Amino acid sequence: MIRIAVLGDRNLEYVTHRELDAALGLFPDWARGEWVATDSDVTGALDRADGVWLRPGTPYRDDDAAFAAIRRARESGLALLGTCGGFQYIVVELARSLAGIDAHHAETDPHAEALVAAPLACSLIGEERPVTCVPGTRLAELCGTEPFVGFHWCSYGLSDDFVDALTAAGVVVSAHAPDAGVEAIELPDHPFFVATLFQPQVGALAGRPLHPLIGAFLEAAARAAQPSTTPSI
Repeated sequence: MIRIAVLGDRNLEYVTHRELDAALGLFPDWARGEWVATDSDVTGALDRADGVWLRPGTPYRDDDAAFAAIRRARESGLALLGTCGGFQYIVVELARSLAGIDAHHAETDPHAEALVAAPLACSLIGEERPVTCVPGTRLAELCGTEPFVGFHWCSYGLSDDFVDALTAAGVVVSAHAPDAGVEAIELPDHPFFVATLFQPQVGALAGRPLHPLIGAFLEAAARAAQPSTTPSI
């Protein structure tokens, strides 16, 4: 059994969190996802985890805990999936740690100079957009290169002003979407480090199968935990 720390502050008033609970119910019997609040013992939870899923619903109650979890996953090889708010925090942390930028999030520091996570051209609260993966990326291997529909519940994304600095630091842009700009990023030399603005769990309440991105994340976590007996979905 592998453990996935679902890092975020659970609030069932959010439809996206109800969708997440439904997606956790679709996990195979060899994987278990558990919510971990950002203001709880995050370090202890990650010590026991085989992967971490950084969830939407920002700002977090403890932003520092979220940033520390991202750093730990990047440095240790812990499988990481970030979605929506998770994507936003991940690009801020990568800008700080890889590109040397004093990066900030406009939601929590609107008057900062380097707003790496900045307001989108238009709000995508409850909106669907066609997501197009970049050929040759891990995300394209999972989702194909034909556009697919991605559900969004966000008002912030990666600022165009910092895309070149991140790519120069080794971050790979793996998808785009109208009104969202950079839709997904990944680290190619990491066992699994992928972040998307779209929310792949949405659809679980309607009975759709587990999204291939989530399945690949679970398989990567399992490979790290038990490399000789990796299950598949």
